[in-house]
Amino acid sequence: MAILAIVGRPNVGKSTLFNRLVGRREAITDLTSGVTRDRHYGKSDWNGVEFSVIDTGGYVDQSGDVFEEEIKKQVRMAVEEADCILFMVDAREGLTGMDEDLAVVLRRSKKPVFLVVNKVDSNKQIHDISEFYKLGLGELYSISAVSGSGTGDLLDAVVASFPIVETRHASSLRDPEPADDIPEIPRIAIVGRPNAGKSSLVNLLLGNERTIVTPIPGTTRDSIHSRYKAFGLEFLLTDTAGIRKKAKVKEDIEFYSVMRAIRSIENSDVCIVMVDAERGFESQDINIFSLIQKNHKGVVIVVNKWDLIEKEANTHKEFEQMIRERIAPFKDVPILFTSVIQKQRILKAVEMAVAVFKRKSTKIPTRELNDTLLPVIEQNPPPRVKDKLIKIKFITQLPKNYPIFVFFCNHPQYVRENYQRFLENQIREKFNFNGVPIEIFFRQK
Repeated sequence: MAILAIVGRPNVGKSTLFNRLVGRREAITDLTSGVTRDRHYGKSDWNGVEFSVIDTGGYVDQSGDVFEEEIKKQVRMAVEEADCILFMVDAREGLTGMDEDLAVVLRRSKKPVFLVVNKVDSNKQIHDISEFYKLGLGELYSISAVSGSGTGDLLDAVVASFPIVETRHASSLRDPEPADDIPEIPRIAIVGRPNAGKSSLVNLLLGNERTIVTPIPGTTRDSIHSRYKAFGLEFLLTDTAGIRKKAKVKEDIEFYSVMRAIRSIENSDVCIVMVDAERGFESQDINIFSLIQKNHKGVVIVVNKWDLIEKEANTHKEFEQMIRERIAPFKDVPILFTSVIQKQRILKAVEMAVAVFKRKSTKIPTRELNDTLLPVIEQNPPPRVKDKLIKIKFITQLPKNYPIFVFFCNHPQYVRENYQRFLENQIREKFNFNGVPIEIFFRQK
């Protein structure tokens, strides 16, 4: 599949065009310049030709921005990876020195470069864009990324330039579900508070600087999706922005970053909760864990920066016990202590996540479920309520994407919550649902 990279200085409309091409509002767009920082990947198609699209951060020089050099590095990596490049400029602001500097860089790449003049919202502006011919990049393509005008002619030319054109009519790429001939693989989202080490973990797993890493909280803004395939494991990996308490989120950009992180949780199969060992397991970590549980996602807790903790004989056990007490009653969760910097137990974290995915997909045969649990229930029957004798006759698992069990009995309204927890613990003990939230319902027989 061919790769198309969109580059340009800040605030020329790269993310707006990216969202239009992929058919989804995946990249955050805002009037503030420098919103996008990492490389952002998506898929698009034009006239039956599929291709990948890369959105990049705004290319700047000597701006004083702490992220400047890292963003430029991400842009260079996207240019090296791409088969062709869309160089976006702003018709309203006209030709700038940064445009000229970036044009020099792109000419050196020896890749097909399409000069795209954005924000041409009326025919009156077409005569004002001729100054961009000074860049020496050939034909100009005037478009409006907001309305989509002019993008058809541009995509015709882009698709014709691809080295290998695959003309197959795929189903709409707006649906992120894999194709029928591709086996389903786990979707793993890495979530947590800002500066817990999420992006560092992603970069270490992928073996390249996929996302920008700095000591500044809130460096990652968009949810960054990558495919991992190594050591016998294959999954879709999503790096997310740090999730702070709602009261501390004051900027619109951070609000959208948090919303995309929450959406990544909703679209995932398993979440790895990154916890900063120096800060401990605090109330916001509990909130994130509860959000994962409410969405019925598998979960693994990874305590990062464990190398920075002064340890005694029982430090590990005490920290783990503290976490389990705070996440009760759902305590049956794998907890791992790691150090991304020291590369300690990193592969183990994703192995645990894949194992949780497999357990989450477990379907227990009805006969086995009844043969195992009914004798336990007979020995430990539900307590009488209002002199009502409760008899559970039959158990089945519903065909859902997470474990739901239905117990058929004569008086479902009288089954108490503590007995429900007893049954859940029995299911976990007999069938191993470590890291998987399960639900239990009682119905009239």
